[in-house]
Amino acid sequence: MGHVIVIPYPAQGHVIPMMELSQRLVNQGVRVTFVNTEINHKFVTSTWTEKDSVKELMHMVSIPDGLDSWEDRSDLGKLTESILKTMPGKLEKLIETINNEGAHKVSCVIADGCAAWAVRVAKKIGTKRAVFWPSSVASLAPALSIRKLTDDGIIDNKGIPIKDQTIQLSPTMRPIKPSNLPWAFAGDVATTKAVFKISVDVAEAATMTEWITCNSANELEPAAFSIFSKILPIGPLLASNRLADQTGHFWQEDFTCLKWLDQNPVCSVIYIAFGSFTIFDQKQFDELALGLELSNKPFLWVVRPGMTKETTVSYPDGYMERIRTRGRIVSWAPQQKVLAHPSVACFLSHCGWNSTLEGVTNGVPFLCWPYISDQFSNQTYICDIWKNGMGFDKDEAGYITREEIKSKLEHLLSDETFKAKAMDLKEKTMSNVEDTGSSHKNLSLFIDWIKEKDTNINV
Repeated sequence: MGHVIVIPYPAQGHVIPMMELSQRLVNQGVRVTFVNTEINHKFVTSTWTEKDSVKELMHMVSIPDGLDSWEDRSDLGKLTESILKTMPGKLEKLIETINNEGAHKVSCVIADGCAAWAVRVAKKIGTKRAVFWPSSVASLAPALSIRKLTDDGIIDNKGIPIKDQTIQLSPTMRPIKPSNLPWAFAGDVATTKAVFKISVDVAEAATMTEWITCNSANELEPAAFSIFSKILPIGPLLASNRLADQTGHFWQEDFTCLKWLDQNPVCSVIYIAFGSFTIFDQKQFDELALGLELSNKPFLWVVRPGMTKETTVSYPDGYMERIRTRGRIVSWAPQQKVLAHPSVACFLSHCGWNSTLEGVTNGVPFLCWPYISDQFSNQTYICDIWKNGMGFDKDEAGYITREEIKSKLEHLLSDETFKAKAMDLKEKTMSNVEDTGSSHKNLSLFIDWIKEKDTNINV
């Protein structure tokens, strides 16, 4: 049967797809111990209703990340340093306890690509190991190309871009700007150093595992998969579970917004959500709010706690009264169900990979507003390769104005080409998770490997 330890990087966008993978494993009879940090364990278990079908095979546990409960986990430098000092030893002790106390010994560790320390632990104790990359192959490619980027003089040994020139990792992949490298977005030296360290570890982990699986599909990224052939697409994992209740959320979903959607015409509502990490200053937040108002369209807007730099979120004077008949604002939404709703016309998104996949698998056109890291490469896919969406242009001061938001919304919703491209991409992507699809077959092979008894593990 197999007993797998699953370890995500401690961020919302990593936990959700690893929970999806875990449920696939449980459905095939594999026992799973899902390991969150203590603080994320509290978040996830407070929003998760355990289903009878997984009670016997899936167990949620936690280990400390080394920080006190009050410390700032958005400080990636501090968090990364603490994780590397604390979590490897705690994981090793957890596995030792499981193996000593029960009949179901750990047979495999599946680690998030950004949790390479867990791969090192698995190798140390002689356990089978695999890497799961929750994002696109395009976002993984720079980490796997660090040696080449350094040798070519594009970055220094700290990951800092030396040359201000576009980078092309292969002839068939789109060029990227040095400033859009996953570790170069940070702005401050400490965070850049931390994210670069994670990226270096990702490349190391790739050399220590037999399997590198990815939450993507061949049809979405053919150029990237042709270059990095060792990476096995098994997604989109969310695609075969689009209308089911999703697990792994840090905040409680507001399901009342679905009834509100029911009251709106087909393809009329603008859905706006920026994930768990995006932060706006007040001026940009106001421009977004007023741009939605100017659109004169019904909209559903997710405004989570902490989305602005101010202590509490504030709206322009009189705003809530003016938009009350056609605007709905919630703190967190059941996004898969929202995007599957027939009233939703488009998705104004930060372009995180989970959100990108959810929009793609529901055939919804995008307006792209990336914030950090891989979100910029995801925008490139949407705007330049798949052509199922558009981006925004900033003004001279670096802001996306209310007029720009209104203009792009009008363009996207009046041009039927975007919806046609979105529906075509949906059909191609969904075919991957059907019984005869390549991602479905790859996932089956991966699960078979997990279930195999292997007494000759290369330590």
